[in-house]
Amino acid sequence: MTHAEIVFHGGPVFTADTVRSRASAVAVSGGRIVAVGGEEVRDLIGPHTEVVDLSGRLLVPGFQDAHVHPVSGGLELLRCDLADGATEAEYLDLIAAYARSHPPTEEDGSEWVLGGGWAMSAFPGGTPTAAALDRVLPDRPAFLPNRDGHGAWVNSAALRRAGIDRDTPDPADGRIERDGDGTPTGTLHEGAMSLVNRLIPDPTPEFLREALLAGQRYLHAYGITAWQDAIIGDYSDLVDQGETYRRAAIDGSLTGRVVGALWWDRGSGLEQIPSLVERRERYSHGRFQATSVKVMQDGVAENFTAAMLEPYHDGHGHPTDNSGISFVDPEVLREAVPRLDALGFQVHFHAIGDRAVRECLDAVAEAIARNGRGDNRHHIAHIQVVHPDDVPRFRELGVAANMQSLWATLEPQMVELTLPFLGAPRDAWQYPFGDLLRAGAVLAAGSDWSVSSPNPLAAIHTAVNRQAAPGYEEGDYEPFLPDQAIDLGTSLVAYTAGSAWVNHLERETGTIEVGKYADLAVLDRDPFAGPADEIGTARVLETFVDGARVYAAG
Repeated sequence: MTHAEIVFHGGPVFTADTVRSRASAVAVSGGRIVAVGGEEVRDLIGPHTEVVDLSGRLLVPGFQDAHVHPVSGGLELLRCDLADGATEAEYLDLIAAYARSHPPTEEDGSEWVLGGGWAMSAFPGGTPTAAALDRVLPDRPAFLPNRDGHGAWVNSAALRRAGIDRDTPDPADGRIERDGDGTPTGTLHEGAMSLVNRLIPDPTPEFLREALLAGQRYLHAYGITAWQDAIIGDYSDLVDQGETYRRAAIDGSLTGRVVGALWWDRGSGLEQIPSLVERRERYSHGRFQATSVKVMQDGVAENFTAAMLEPYHDGHGHPTDNSGISFVDPEVLREAVPRLDALGFQVHFHAIGDRAVRECLDAVAEAIARNGRGDNRHHIAHIQVVHPDDVPRFRELGVAANMQSLWATLEPQMVELTLPFLGAPRDAWQYPFGDLLRAGAVLAAGSDWSVSSPNPLAAIHTAVNRQAAPGYEEGDYEPFLPDQAIDLGTSLVAYTAGSAWVNHLERETGTIEVGKYADLAVLDRDPFAGPADEIGTARVLETFVDGARVYAAG
């Protein structure tokens, strides 16, 4: 008898297969799962077998994040990380401490203070000011994107360097926040960020590699073994990370399985398609495949750039003349998506507003009309506001719903900066996971880290309860649209098999089945055995890729 290299036993195993079967033991050899079952698996234990006693803890397939930014997240970890702050005073203290410990040099642009991760809800109207930032950074320029990456806080030194003043026009895809006389106040929305970040020196290849590996370690600590990097290209303060991934795949330091979504430059048109084809061929190697294209169709609701079918309200229930921005002209989109589809690209859409969601679905419908139904597995991420008429179209068109479940809750940003400006009935159309499930859509899941935590268990908790997980609360709120909740098993499958399907990895990963890679995570408890309001208290103890341990708590 050939003995296994690793045997997990003594606890429940959530296989995530089509019938969600349960087992109590798993054996691994040569990086693959060789047995799934019960006590009989123990027969594969030999003198050199590593035995992992689950002791009642749950073994799950490695989580797969279908929309995440590990390089930019890693850069924030290495730079001025504001994720632990919650108020303006706390952010300013963090920024001041960082500036003291990182004196200005020319290397890697560290004359600049870079980082980010502040919450819009910490500031009136979601817009911090240069005047506040000047108190701790009077001379060094600063560029600090917020948590969602759709706006940036800059100081007066950065505005001066960029030549931004009251006479500077807003770019077509963004907005400069201004006071009553038109003077910029220190917040740049969407495409206006490029007015400053184009001045920031590119990080060195060595620093980008360090950021990728820092992000990878962080994801592994949450049980994440595969992901789709949602921007491989020149956006915000990043350079194209494709070469960083390629080198990591070649030298073996990339332990996750990654699909890269090549950035669709919304300032260009169809002429960029040959470049996307060339970059797909050049970057793809081993664990990294650059086979998706990211189209950011709109912005976010909090700064009124999410594209809506009807105008935003003014906070008093009256319609305005603003219905958001479609960053890619819908006519261009309906031409671009069929061409990308015909070339074998998956299209990874960002769509927050109901108009953006519809424009993306219409573009996929056009691709099907021209090319027939293929297997590119297009998906729409975020899906915050979805018109009820468009819910069944996800299944009809074969478009996966890429959920960022952690956001489907009431918190200050939703209560203060979103709900008053959406108004009825569309305030009740948000994050319709339950309706999408009932309509038969494929559900995948991701975090959008560093916009929000990459913790899958916190996101799963929110999907099930429609309330924030313990430790993630930002106030005492009722469940948010509880009829859109989904069950624990469905949410776990979305975060494993669903995302594996989106990444074309379902034949090798995503479930615990014989023959698949041993990409696994050990939780500290079985969430199915406890109350639903404790799901988010579960933690990852160990993470394995190809049967090799890539994370162990402590």
